[in-house]
Amino acid sequence: MKKKSLGINAFLNSLRNILNILFPIITFPYVSRVLQVKGIGIYNFSNSIVSYFSLIAALGISTYAVREGAKIRDNIHEISQFASEIFTINIFSTLISYILLFLCLFAFSKLHNYAACILIFSLQIFFTTIGTEWIYQIYEDYGYITLRSIIFQILSLVLLFIFVRGPQDYLKYAVITIFSAVGANIFNFIHARQFCRIRVVWHFNWRVHLTPILIIFGANIANMIYVNSDITLLGLMKSNYIVGLYSVSSKIYQIVKTLIAALLIVTIPRLAMLFGKNKMAEYKSLLSKLTNILVLLALPASVGLIMLSKEVVLLISGKEYLRATNSLSILSLAYIFSILAWILTDCVLIPSKREKYVLRSMGISAILNIVLNILLIPVMSENAAALSTVLAEICMFIVNYHYAKDLIKAVFISKFFLKNIIDSLVGCIGIVGICLLCRWSWNSMILMTAFSIILSVIVYGAILVLLSNKIIIKMLNDIRKIIKNRLL
Repeated sequence: MKKKSLGINAFLNSLRNILNILFPIITFPYVSRVLQVKGIGIYNFSNSIVSYFSLIAALGISTYAVREGAKIRDNIHEISQFASEIFTINIFSTLISYILLFLCLFAFSKLHNYAACILIFSLQIFFTTIGTEWIYQIYEDYGYITLRSIIFQILSLVLLFIFVRGPQDYLKYAVITIFSAVGANIFNFIHARQFCRIRVVWHFNWRVHLTPILIIFGANIANMIYVNSDITLLGLMKSNYIVGLYSVSSKIYQIVKTLIAALLIVTIPRLAMLFGKNKMAEYKSLLSKLTNILVLLALPASVGLIMLSKEVVLLISGKEYLRATNSLSILSLAYIFSILAWILTDCVLIPSKREKYVLRSMGISAILNIVLNILLIPVMSENAAALSTVLAEICMFIVNYHYAKDLIKAVFISKFFLKNIIDSLVGCIGIVGICLLCRWSWNSMILMTAFSIILSVIVYGAILVLLSNKIIIKMLNDIRKIIKNRLL
């Protein structure tokens, strides 16, 4: 199979992520004002509850499928049988998750008031299973799903402004969100036949798949707990108002994190394939490039968002959510640790079949996060949730590094890596200066924010060039060559 460009894949995945992000960016200022803080709180609490059952349905299937499928993707018979076996397991896990969800709705009276919204969100469980998006990751095909996203995001945007008109319309917003996120997954399933034939099969060795899938599932549970426990515990210990505030800061945090990680996500199948075929020189070279590029993106994103946290919250959600500024600033400290921990998890430990260590690191981080939330939320409210997330990300990075250091020591402990960090930190000083200068120069918040972002990017890049940063210089040279070739 022809090897696809990581640059093109990163662009397409970034475009898809931008569309997925642009939808809430465009809609959230409107929705947060129309539904008000209480409605947003109900919406996000319901979504956080369903996310646990979505995790049960997903198991560790996607991660496992990408890791193992990338090795055999060139053999149509092997990949068809493998994909069918994985899909069958996924169907059964989906059925189990729905049974558990209905039992919880009956058993816990606290959830009765949220039942309608929870049931709407539960539709994503079935459609995500049918979507088999892991097939597209195995084959590094992001063109189709990007086109699909464009169509459904546009349709959803139109539906939103037509049907969501008042505080009582949070259920309609939930329906439109689900339609936007998973509405095209039935087409995914049909289109996947271009790569392989997927069907339900009965006679195969379940155990060979289940053991690693369940270990990854355990890790995913721990990850989901510390990702969603913040909102869940805020909902249980505080109020919908506090949940609404934290929902704004956590959504902005996730938006930026997703953009930073676009290149990482599309590189995972390539790294899994290289490691699986024992091409270690190529694997370590690609891993080094990925890590250093993401460091150069994560640090300025963190500093920039801290400097502009107030303006970003006001622009996206309005004065009613201004209190979310502090929790957003705290969350922004987590980017570098979160991205590095993500690299170690999906690009090192999972491909090397060390998923039991991922389970251990995520378990420790989840426990730390829950304990800190329980202790601090009564005193610090939404700021406690943000602080616990930062500390959990730091913990995960440290533990992951401990278990992966024999494979990545040459990447993380090298002059090249350390120079990139120093270059980035010096560039971040320029970002701070630009943001302060723009704040003093413009009375208009929109102009101040726009020029802060644009000039920060320019100054940060210029500083890296002056420091002779090899990555940014190579990028500029590649761009120059592309332009030159097109002109010729």
